[in-house]
Amino acid sequence: MADETSEAAPINVLFLSGGNDARSLMAEAIMKREGRGRFASYSAGPDPADEINAHAAAVLTSMNYKVDLLKPKSWDLFRQPDAARMDFVFSLDETIPPEVEPRWPGDPLCALWAIPDPAAADGSPANLGLAYADAFRMINNRIELFLALPYVSMDRQTLQERLNVIGSHPLAAAHI
Repeated sequence: MADETSEAAPINVLFLSGGNDARSLMAEAIMKREGRGRFASYSAGPDPADEINAHAAAVLTSMNYKVDLLKPKSWDLFRQPDAARMDFVFSLDETIPPEVEPRWPGDPLCALWAIPDPAAADGSPANLGLAYADAFRMINNRIELFLALPYVSMDRQTLQERLNVIGSHPLAAAHI
């Protein structure tokens, strides 16, 4: 990882979810804003949708995020020899282990930060909207916890342990 005080390239973070149309795109947008240039954020999935989910777009737009550049992408793009080397890979989908084979270029630290799929919510459009807003909140909380880590001064094993804790942190996952 690059030293955050150097003028080196930003730290690369990849977020994964199945269709890359909601959770991982929300995470990409949040990290882009909250990382304040120290991080380059990306998102992808094994089976990318054609476009961003309308509910995810609505939540992001309501929080003043620009959604016009958020597009679902295949994770194959990030496995190419010329792809950006990732420092961190976080799966937001419990069915996708972040360290899936073949390994990600750059030997990134990987963690499962499973967020319930808001598309699986039952009920009315209002309930779906609430499910997407709740997913946004959980993702935002995890990213805030991650950004607060003194990751530059931590050894790899300790940092991995902290990433795993963030993935299971009750304030980042439980409905508050």
